Amino acid sequence: MQMAVVATATGPMVSCIGTSNPWRCLSEDEARTLEALVDRIIPADQDPGALWAGAANFIDRQLTGPYRKLQKTYRLGLTGTHETSVAMFGKRFTALTPEQRDEVLRALEKDQAPGETWKQTSAKQFFDLVVSHTMQGFYGDPRHGGNRERVSWKMLRLPYPPVRGRQAYDLTKTS
Repeated sequence: MQMAVVATATGPMVSCIGTSNPWRCLSEDEARTLEALVDRIIPADQDPGALWAGAANFIDRQLTGPYRKLQKTYRLGLTGTHETSVAMFGKRFTALTPEQRDEVLRALEKDQAPGETWKQTSAKQFFDLVVSHTMQGFYGDPRHGGNRERVSWKMLRLPYPPVRGRQAYDLTKTS
């Protein structure tokens, strides 16, 4: 009886985690495609971009929690991105130049991306979802798996935000 409980409790996690895979939900190929996507959505310039900030890590972590219901959407969308890339340039998305990746993203954004997967789901809706989640991973609180070293907050010259509901006390002063 206890074995069934253990198998049930770990069942959902087993489907997301491979023994040699450092990602929590995505396969290594899916994760590399997602990294390439976030890198073009918020590219590095004089400041680090979404790739360095860990936006893909944020999305992967959230896919095992609050975004769990979006796992299928991400798997289809990442597969569709690959299909579009191959149809347009004959190569995987991760093997494309930045300019070619941007062309694929424009096709997704316009909902005019070639590929069989896009008959099952909307390329534009997937693109919009990834943009939204990339922004959350780039600008959100680092405790959720993105915004490494508060890079976006530093870029915007924002101070580290205080924890809401707590007053700051100066403990160096004596009463």
